[in-house]
Amino acid sequence: MSSVRFGSTTKRFLLFLAALFAVTPLALLGQSNSPTSGSWSGILVSSGCNADEAFNESPECVKSVPGAKVALYDDTSRMQYSLEQQASVAGRLGDAVTVRGTLDDDTIQIASVESMSIGLAVGQKAPAFSMRDQFGRIQTLDSLKRANGTVLLFFRSADW
Repeated sequence: MSSVRFGSTTKRFLLFLAALFAVTPLALLGQSNSPTSGSWSGILVSSGCNADEAFNESPECVKSVPGAKVALYDDTSRMQYSLEQQASVAGRLGDAVTVRGTLDDDTIQIASVESMSIGLAVGQKAPAFSMRDQFGRIQTLDSLKRANGTVLLFFRSADW
C-alpha cells in the first residue's frame, strides 16, 4: 500500500476548496427570489414608456397606448414595475399612488391602490418642524414665518 503525501500548499488549496463548497450552498439560499410583500409609491405610467422617459416626465408616459399596460414608476429609486390586476389601475395614468402588494422580480401583484396626497391642502396649517438649511443653520417653522405668509419648498433630489 502506498501513501500519498501532500505539501502545505496542496493542503491549503484543499482546505480552501472544502470551505468554498461548504459556503456556496448557504450563499445561494440567501439569494432566493421569493416574493416580497410591501408598498411602493410613484406615478402610474404607460408600460410603453421607459424609466428614463418617466423620470424626465415625458407627456408620452401618461398617454394611453394600444397594447400597453399601466406600470408604476418609482422616481425615488428610478425603478419601473409591471402591475398585475390592471383593473385596479385602469384609467389612472399620471396619478400619484401607493401600491400595496407582493413584488416578484419586477412585477407587483396588487392588493390595494391608494391615491397619494402631496403637500398640505390649501388652508391647512403646517406641522412644527426643525431642520438644517443649505448653510447648516437650524430652521424651524416659527423662524421662517413672516407677516405676509411663508412659502416653503422641499427638493428631495438635485438631478437637474
